Order: sequence, then structure tokens, then C-alpha cells
Amino acid sequence: MTAASVRPVVWADQSERFTTTPALGDDALRHVTATRYVAPLREGGSLPGLVEADDDGLYVMKFRGAGQGPAALVAEVVGGELARALGLLVPELVVAELEPELARAEPDVEIQELADASAGANLGVDFLPGALPFTPAAGGAVPPELAAELVWFDTLVMNVDRTPRNPNLLVWHGRTWLIDHGAAFYRQHGEAPLADSARAGFPLIREHVLLGRAGALAQADRRLAPVAQQAIESVVARVPDVWLGPDPLARRADFAAFLDGRLRAPRTFVSEAEAARREVDHG
Repeated sequence: MTAASVRPVVWADQSERFTTTPALGDDALRHVTATRYVAPLREGGSLPGLVEADDDGLYVMKFRGAGQGPAALVAEVVGGELARALGLLVPELVVAELEPELARAEPDVEIQELADASAGANLGVDFLPGALPFTPAAGGAVPPELAAELVWFDTLVMNVDRTPRNPNLLVWHGRTWLIDHGAAFYRQHGEAPLADSARAGFPLIREHVLLGRAGALAQADRRLAPVAQQAIESVVARVPDVWLGPDPLARRADFAAFLDGRLRAPRTFVSEAEAARREVDHG
């Protein structure tokens, strides 16, 4: 069974369901409880699953016991909620409670073990019924201004996973939606605090799927930088304590310090991305 074969829940107003998200001032993600395990989504290496929840919605569940563990869920929330604060389209993120028994009917032992290791709070990403994967060939339909904003954002959060091979973008109702930010802030997995890398370069931006489509980044920087700076405290506050280890306050402070340092003028990440963009233009 695949996600494509699932009949989505019918809502009176689909656009309202998928675009209504917590206001920036709300410091907590909405909580739901998974009531039915629908299908594994085998496209990703971390084996996310499609679940139905007690609000009758369908969610792509990212398991805390998979891959990089809770750290990837932290990156998902900080990256996704920051993108939302910047006015970019991101499906609603929720805390999805899981009882391991829900996946017991799935014959794959790996998935059963993953569910056992992920009891409790996981990440749910609102399922967009009928959404199509973004393809590099469709890049021409993305306005240069929007492409520049995506490049700016992904350079800010050091997102290594927006490449032609794996764009992590969806096209839904004719608009481009951002998904899968678990690979952002990748330096959090090192021994040094994340904040120590706030001024580090990000040469992997040269592999961004929309770099060749992006307009000049200076305009995007003028619009987005002050909004991002203002959103830092609210965004990091939305990460559940249970994903932040023994000292949630210190972990939040580390993420906030990283973003604050990265956004401090002069923003070298902007000039780095602009240089990469010009290389593509003249290549």
C-alpha cells in the first residue's frame, strides 16, 4: 500500500485546513494522537509513515527513533517554522503521539521496531493530498524572487537537502511548498556547540536546485533578515522539551545563538550564496 492509494479525508474547505497554522506568537505546536497507521512511506531512508490522527487528519509521521533521532526533529521544527515565519509555504507541523501497537499489523519487522523505538512524541507533517513532487524541469515556473528567497533561507539554516536529486519541494494547488528540513543545521551533530559554526561557510549551496533560477539575493536579504531575526525566540520555543535532551534551555539557546550570529551583519552567507549564483549565471 502506498500513500498514492490512500483516500484523503474530505474537508469542507481544503485550503483553510492546510494553510491555517499557529500564529507566530504561539509558542507550542499543536498536539494530536495517532489513531491509525495507514502506510509506510518508503521514499525516505528514515521510513516515515502515514498516520491518521484524532483530529481526522492525515500526517506524515517522522519517527524520533529513526536516523539521526530527535535531533532531526528539532531541525525539522526550527527550519520549518522559521520558513513559515518568512512567509514561505510549509505544511503544518504537529507533535504526534504514537502508541507502538498501531504499527503491529505492518509486516515489515523494521517498521515495527522503529515504532517501538518511537513511542510517545513524534513529528507530524500535514499530508497534502494530491501534491506532486517538484522536478528540476519545473524550476522555470518558480519566480526568480521566490527562488532567491529559498536559496537565502537554505543558506541561513545550512540545509544540505534541496538538490536536483532530492529537492524536498512539493507542488500543491499550483504553489511551491517546502518539506523535510531534518538535514538542516547539520553541524549540531558535531562535538562543538552549533553556535560555534554561525559564521562558517556553506559551499554546498552550489548544489541548490533553484540556484540557477534565483534572482539577486540582496533584495531577498533586505526583506527576510529582519523577519528572521525577530522570529528566532518564538521558533526555537516551539521545539518540545522531550526532543532536546537533558538541558532543553541550553539546546534552545544554542540554536538561537547560531541563528543570531548568522544573521548579524555583515551576513557573509548572503555574499557566499550570491557568488555561487553568479558562477551559475556565467557558467
